Amino acid sequence: MRIVIVGAGFAGMYAALSAARLREIQGVTPETLEIMLVSPEPTLVVRPRLYEAKPETLTAPLQDVLKAIDVIYLQGSVESVDTRSRAVKIAVAGRSSQIIAYDRLIIATGSRLFRPDISGLAQHGFSVDQLDDAIALDRHLHELAKHPPSKMRDTVLVAGGGFTGIEVATEMPARLRAIFGEDAKPHVIIVERNDAIAPDMGAGPRPIIEDALRELGVETRLGIGVTSLDKSGVKLSNGERIETATVIWAAGMRAAPLTAQVPAERDSSGRLVVDRELRVPSVSGVFATGDAAKALCDDKGTYALMSCQHATRMGAFAGNNAAAELLGVPTKPYHQEAYVTCLDLGTAGALFTRGWERKVEMVGDMAKKTKHEINTVWIYPPRANRAAALASADPAKVTDL
Repeated sequence: MRIVIVGAGFAGMYAALSAARLREIQGVTPETLEIMLVSPEPTLVVRPRLYEAKPETLTAPLQDVLKAIDVIYLQGSVESVDTRSRAVKIAVAGRSSQIIAYDRLIIATGSRLFRPDISGLAQHGFSVDQLDDAIALDRHLHELAKHPPSKMRDTVLVAGGGFTGIEVATEMPARLRAIFGEDAKPHVIIVERNDAIAPDMGAGPRPIIEDALRELGVETRLGIGVTSLDKSGVKLSNGERIETATVIWAAGMRAAPLTAQVPAERDSSGRLVVDRELRVPSVSGVFATGDAAKALCDDKGTYALMSCQHATRMGAFAGNNAAAELLGVPTKPYHQEAYVTCLDLGTAGALFTRGWERKVEMVGDMAKKTKHEINTVWIYPPRANRAAALASADPAKVTDL
């Protein structure tokens, strides 16, 4: 029997850990139930941190962890999925494509930034969506330091005033001064199409966010959008032009394209609709998890978000349930009633809320300390010790906040 997991993000990593955990509990050998993880690189990209400086350091190796729990790692990219014959076609660098059969498939391919068809965006826009994107932005900022101060050089426009856009924008003033020199006068602007900053955060936390933006000198332009870009600036929907060499796109997410190859229902973001066990109901043997899945996380009609917090726990349930089906033991319905947010606000601190109503629990330095612990400890892989790694993947305890 074989479980194939596609993707080495938070959901894929925890799917592998959890499937291996149940295999161990049931006393089944790795030869009897093979667990294989497929991804282009054997690393976890710590994606929630890509708004920070030195993005090339924000990865964590996975091979030792996978080896410790007897999970096979196959380096490659899944080109196609054949759900009828239960096989995936994998492009392997330097070799011919490989066909791998599966008994259960877990799609954990994550999400990608949605880039609309705006003139100049593909050529001149930056992002912090993927590791390569964040590295390209960092190199661009350091390249700008070779040029004399100017309005164009010192202005950064962030398109999107949601969670990612705010973290990027509030980090940027200190980051630019570190690159350009302490005498630099960075001008950071957030452009948001909605009439309020942080539209998904609600009215409770918003005054704290607005105060932080004012403290940092980050300007907001609300109710407008970007209509075009070129190498020296942007044009906004109100007709205004802003001179800038740096536009960072942070608006909208879509599931990775592989989900489109599964003949099943998807939502407007491309996520596969799954049942409470994270199966794709219309396709036998296929599970989806993390940002690739639209899943109910409680009995109140609340759906999991495209977030690390949900992906880790969803991954644990998907891995457990795929293994449970093959081993003939009961599956566990995914549930995640607890929900918190911790928003980095640069040198202005951070903001920690609990619950879907976003009740503020911590602000400032205390929230910043919690954010640092989340970013540097909680979201990293477990150590490469078999017992510790397997224990970390109990579905009922993963991200139980």
